[in-house]
Amino acid sequence: MTKEIQLGSPPDQSPSRYASKSPKPMAGISDDTDPTLSLPLTKPPKSILPTPIAVSHTRTNKLTLVPLIFLIFFEVAGGPYGAEPAVSAAGPLYALIGFLVFPFIWSIPESLVTAELSSALPGNGGFVVWADRAFGPFFGWLMGTWKYLSGIINCAAFPALFADYLSRVYSPVGSGSGYYITVTVMNIALSILNFTGLSIVGWFAVVLGVLSLSPFVLMTGIAIPKIKPSRWLAKAESKDWRLFFNTLFWNLNFWDSASTMAGEVDKPGKTFPRALVVAVIMTSLGYILPLMAGTGATNASPDAWGNGFFADAAGMIAGKWLKYWIEVGAVLSSVGLYEAQLSSGAFQLVGMADLGLLPKFFAHRAPFFETPWVGILLSTLITMGLSFLSFDTIVASANFLYSLGMILEFGSFIWLRVKHPDLFRPYRVPLRLPGLVIMCLVPSAFLVLVMAIATWKVFVISVGFTVAGIAVYFIMRLCKAKGCLKFSTGDSS
Repeated sequence: MTKEIQLGSPPDQSPSRYASKSPKPMAGISDDTDPTLSLPLTKPPKSILPTPIAVSHTRTNKLTLVPLIFLIFFEVAGGPYGAEPAVSAAGPLYALIGFLVFPFIWSIPESLVTAELSSALPGNGGFVVWADRAFGPFFGWLMGTWKYLSGIINCAAFPALFADYLSRVYSPVGSGSGYYITVTVMNIALSILNFTGLSIVGWFAVVLGVLSLSPFVLMTGIAIPKIKPSRWLAKAESKDWRLFFNTLFWNLNFWDSASTMAGEVDKPGKTFPRALVVAVIMTSLGYILPLMAGTGATNASPDAWGNGFFADAAGMIAGKWLKYWIEVGAVLSSVGLYEAQLSSGAFQLVGMADLGLLPKFFAHRAPFFETPWVGILLSTLITMGLSFLSFDTIVASANFLYSLGMILEFGSFIWLRVKHPDLFRPYRVPLRLPGLVIMCLVPSAFLVLVMAIATWKVFVISVGFTVAGIAVYFIMRLCKAKGCLKFSTGDSS
């Protein structure tokens, strides 16, 4: 348990609300054991930033490095499944360029922001805490609304993706009652697994990650002598840039989602930055290499690359045995993606409850497993209801809401550097303020592009959710003022 969490908290009391400060900003990754933090404080110095830390002093099932790497991997990607529409939308060359360049202009900046703020404010709630401490509770709530809904909408895509892949082996699950039964059973079964706790879910993610990526390693190796680079120049009959950019964004975002579980991570100051570095490399290679192999070693036209085509490409390259293995891998990947997103959403609600933005019962944990059962139940019900929307609508709506949240997140990151320059940051992005602004402006421009190309339906859905979220915020404030619901005293008001 880090010194930041222990500061000022006797063993028999709840964790401190105060993040510690180093006398001097630190670069790189510290060992979480600063001797200046050993004395308890009864009143925080003015320069110390208050943050509620939703961590139990007695909890031993902490997330360690390897499980966190794979949870981040599944928050973002889970393998190249779902990347196929980028090929059909713009052709192999643009797809390869997109997945090669996009990590530099998007994934790396988002990961750096996540690494710094997760280590500086290591409590459950993640980005909600960052916005709350930067701009106040209303913006914390707004961040929570956008990110929670985008995550849950995103989570709803995985049962649909699961059914798409499974239907290529067993066609009845692709439509009608078979589809609805498959999606419903998957939602229920995986929510029960999530109930067993993050430690189990994390190591389960490790197993799923190895099993879902291994067929692509084989496919890439077998495809190398069959690759003809000229095939990468094949053109799509008509380019759909909206689908192309939405596919890129959907497959490479949500790097900050694991921050909502920071209170469950062992030594977050060291563990988060290291996990993010490995996850970025693993995810980027996990897209580029299979796309190079699949498009370069087969004669399939770009139009054939719909969701699930990686399995067909593997069959062309190596035979049906590898096709079926990738089908199984897709199912396992969908399971891992669902589990990671559901965990993130549930622990975000815990963090919002600890901030006093939601009633205290959202922070209740189940006995024995110590999981936030209220958040898991609510998230599962919403996900199940959204799982029956069309896949493209799900992706576009999640992207729009997430874009709004990310613009606020980048703003929070910059403002916290200005407002609290001496905040103890176990990991600190090694750039001065002008460099940080440029680092955040480049991906922010892409966020504006993603929102600008959205359809009117996505725009209406996103505005409707935002207005509803703001209304709920004022309802929560009224409930707090009237005393009709119990709220934590850890709010920032």
